[in-house]
Amino acid sequence: MSASAGPDARAVESGAVSGERWLVVGLGNPGPKYAGNRHNVGFMVVDALAAQQGERWRAHKAHAEVVETRLGGVPVVLAKPRSYMNLSGGPVANLCAFYKIPVERVVVVHDELDIPFATLKLKRGGGSAGHNGLKSITASLDSPDYVRVRVGIGRPPGRMDAAAFVLRDFSAAERKELDVHVARAADAAEMVVTEGLDRAQLVYHTAA
Repeated sequence: MSASAGPDARAVESGAVSGERWLVVGLGNPGPKYAGNRHNVGFMVVDALAAQQGERWRAHKAHAEVVETRLGGVPVVLAKPRSYMNLSGGPVANLCAFYKIPVERVVVVHDELDIPFATLKLKRGGGSAGHNGLKSITASLDSPDYVRVRVGIGRPPGRMDAAAFVLRDFSAAERKELDVHVARAADAAEMVVTEGLDRAQLVYHTAA
């Protein structure tokens, strides 16, 4: 049998062949007050994925909103915790338990201060870099070994406090590019699921 006759290695890694379910979580703060904040770009990305699939969010007892769908044939749960950012870990751990999803098949989409706006970085594991949402998820899962789609929002100008910066809406200039930035991050998260992290890094991981 030729090598090409077997399933693609990236498809095996991603779960596309096995049918194993993934959890893709966008981070943010709930409520209209925070909807346009830089800190909510994770919500924006999973909202884009849900819209692409023509799906609507529904409440889940794990204290999250969810969409159960398929991305490229792979079963996926999209999720938005309904806790505030610094308590994101509880809903994520509850969803993992409910759907029996291991940490290796969890993708967290979040804002990243340490890379420029409109830049993406993807990785598995690592620290929280002061991001309270990641800190909470790592503690609740008792592991840092989930995939992160790091959506660049840049550093605050001048001496502005970082905590104040992330809770402000994107600037008018940034909003002109925001839809493209969000769509690209959504595509990157989907490729992690369908083709694996290595492939997604090659395609979407941009130099800062």
